[in-house]
Amino acid sequence: MQFARINDVTIHYQIIGGPADKPVLVFANSLGTDFRIWRDVIVRLAGDFAIVLYDKRGHGLSDVGQMPYSIEDHATDLAGLLDFLSVKNAMICGLSVGGLIAQSLYQRRPDLVRALILCDTAHKIGTADSWNARIAKVEADGIESILDAVMERWFTPAFRRPENIAFAGYCNMLIRQPATGYAATCAALRDADLTDAAAKIAVPTICIVGDQDGSTPPELVLSMAKLIPNARYEVIKDAGHIPCVEQPEALTEVIRAFIDVVLRGEQAP
Repeated sequence: MQFARINDVTIHYQIIGGPADKPVLVFANSLGTDFRIWRDVIVRLAGDFAIVLYDKRGHGLSDVGQMPYSIEDHATDLAGLLDFLSVKNAMICGLSVGGLIAQSLYQRRPDLVRALILCDTAHKIGTADSWNARIAKVEADGIESILDAVMERWFTPAFRRPENIAFAGYCNMLIRQPATGYAATCAALRDADLTDAAAKIAVPTICIVGDQDGSTPPELVLSMAKLIPNARYEVIKDAGHIPCVEQPEALTEVIRAFIDVVLRGEQAP
């Protein structure tokens, strides 16, 4: 395991080496998860690209840190980690809150961002009332009290079958996140509105969504894609909010195809 002291928190990360002439891929995970959600995508990309994964503050093995914090604080953490690792001009792949972190990173540190892969995310997610209700529930009764509702958004009915051991494992992942870090990140999501910033994104961008996403539905992700100049838009079939778990092969194919398009565009005269 690898750890770095970034700003006021200890960040858990993993770096996997790859060819020096290929882009570095950086993965930012969703609310209530750690970087293990990317495993089945990473095993399909490792060796072809250098890869950076990390647990954002309040999640996984990283510190919760001082609260409250914002999406900008999360982006500053990621910028600090990439500076620590001497990574620049990377392709940033963010899922859900990770996608907002990726957008904020570009806004604050465009030198770190070569392209954006925005998965199951938006320029603004949810309403103040919905986030406040979730925060209150978690603070009163713990993350386990929202488990069923969250899983309905994360995964399709086919994945939520009781006999699916993987589903049980992802339930464990959610309820074992620090409740304080989870609630603090809910507040960061509540307060984030990157609508104006999205219209100013000037790097190649693709917006990807599971066709059964209950948290950031396809129509919301499409609305973000329409805000971002020249953004691509792709729907992953038979997937909820976390296609890297339900449909990793399909998601990897979309990511690879996008990278090929970006590289060809950079090589064009």
